[in-house]
Amino acid sequence: MKFIKTATAASLGLMAALSVTSGLVQADNLADIQKAGVVKIGVPQDFAPYGSVTSDLQLQGLDIDVARLVAKGLGVKAELVPVPISSRMAFLQTHKIDLIISTLGKNAEREKVIDFSQGYAPYNNSVFGVAAIKIAGPADLANQTVGVARSTFEDLMLTESVPKSTTIKRYEDNNGLIAAYVSGQVQIVGTGDFVAYALADKTPNNKPVLKYIINVSTCYVGMNKGEPALMAKVNDALTAAKKSGELNGIVKKWLNVPLPEKIATTYQ
Repeated sequence: MKFIKTATAASLGLMAALSVTSGLVQADNLADIQKAGVVKIGVPQDFAPYGSVTSDLQLQGLDIDVARLVAKGLGVKAELVPVPISSRMAFLQTHKIDLIISTLGKNAEREKVIDFSQGYAPYNNSVFGVAAIKIAGPADLANQTVGVARSTFEDLMLTESVPKSTTIKRYEDNNGLIAAYVSGQVQIVGTGDFVAYALADKTPNNKPVLKYIINVSTCYVGMNKGEPALMAKVNDALTAAKKSGELNGIVKKWLNVPLPEKIATTYQ
């Protein structure tokens, strides 16, 4: 547990250093994006309903639709770049992508290394498990094993909140986490609510049950620091989509719930 926390801190420290270095090399990226006519956006491909691949290998999902909406607001084409959740911030910091639209949550540590747009969609982080295991909060995870996707909010928040006797098994992506639960390698998972609901379809005889909510979260667009013009354009696109109802339509299409009023009426 201690080693993982140190490694996470070291990783964030490296990204902070990259942020400083990249800031010296490249200022605001908006002019380059508009000149090229393309914005490279990191998106999920294994995280339905936010991002997945169809049978004909096309990307689809809430984040995919929002990425195209933002690109349209910037007046350019969207180049969608599938990125693993565990390395999406590194892709941004090394300028392999211009923006992250991949269920990205905001916290104080992440705000040290990248900037965030206004919120665009809801996303809850929770603990789920088989019905027979009684869990009401972090203390009940003592001597238990919990599966998470590496570097997600669930990983970071559970690392900070569970007892030292808890074993956190980290998988490289949500597919690995789902496979581990389906095969019985783990009986408790920390994940997004919609991943757990998808899991229920794969395990009809062992459906994951909600144990407790870790955090009520919001999805944001992530970008490198020192890009106020790009930030303003992204926020303008999201504000316009909120006011027109387009963003609410996207959220309802993929999550079957309306855009929460707090997100719908918060502009930046």
